[in-house]
Amino acid sequence: MGKVTVITSGKGGTGKSTITAGLGTALVRRGSRVLVIDCDAGMRGIDLMLGVSGELVFDIADIISGNCPPTSAIYPCKTVPELYLLPAPQNVRDKLSPSVMRQLADVLTDYYDHILVDCPAGIGSGFETAVAPASRAILVANAEPLSVRGCDKVRQKLQYCSIPDVRLIINKFHERKFRKLGMFEDLDAVIDAVGARLLGIVPEDSAAASASQKGQPIEGKLKAAYAFDRIAARLDGRDVQLFIE
Repeated sequence: MGKVTVITSGKGGTGKSTITAGLGTALVRRGSRVLVIDCDAGMRGIDLMLGVSGELVFDIADIISGNCPPTSAIYPCKTVPELYLLPAPQNVRDKLSPSVMRQLADVLTDYYDHILVDCPAGIGSGFETAVAPASRAILVANAEPLSVRGCDKVRQKLQYCSIPDVRLIINKFHERKFRKLGMFEDLDAVIDAVGARLLGIVPEDSAAASASQKGQPIEGKLKAAYAFDRIAARLDGRDVQLFIE
């Protein structure tokens, strides 16, 4: 059965959806079959990053209401075979309850090696639905105080929701800018402030950001792709070094 990982953050703009798309692509490169579930009802956007926005007819709410079978609302990513998307509802009123989300994920885990749930930033009813089926969580933070403080609050909520395994990805990291900002002594201070184990560091990479916005996979010689490959290996239990440019 596949493992369900919720990917979240304490505020918008951290690059959480880009992390979800990049990590999904990297897990596929490792031989996995991966489903991304977008839980950001009314604000969905990861379909654009995965290049399937023009294909969408049904979404997760249509499965629950009986408008279509699950296979009709799950879309293959044409540029990354074995990567699939279950999109969020267009209307926020159609968001799922935590119990329904848990039941749906229980069914889908039989068909995928990994399920990545793209969770709304912050804490609210959408957050509770997204984390309901998860056995582990990834917090996405930028190395700046507002993002770190938000992640600490979300980590506490995840613990309250009994998520046993919570990890941290520091995204858009640029060492020179980090030193110049001077808000933290070092990366260990960032990790301590969030209170979660570090899973990986993704460097600031304008080429990767551009590819994501165009619906192209983050792969090849891109710096971010190299980081995602190492994070995917660590997520699969491999003992590999962190990537810090």
